[in-house]
Amino acid sequence: MRVGAARADGGGLRLTVADTGDGIDPAHLPHVFERFYRVDTARDRQRGGSGIGLAIAKALVEAHGGTISADSDGAGRGATFVVVLPERGPAA
Repeated sequence: MRVGAARADGGGLRLTVADTGDGIDPAHLPHVFERFYRVDTARDRQRGGSGIGLAIAKALVEAHGGTISADSDGAGRGATFVVVLPERGPAA
């Protein structure tokens, strides 16, 4: 199950997406936004990704002057991702 929410945040926008899926071991959290990082290397392409989706999300969010973070209470406990975007992106 996935739950999403959006709300104003100090002149910007906070987007939160939470799920009740596989979760992420806390030891992996500092690395989940790295290109090609895969928490479960045993997964094949049918059951897991290539490890670039979150890196792309981070690049897009940061290009708009925002931040993205991930949190999880561990395996089997789901994960929460938060994107915070400013009212206006960075100056061109």
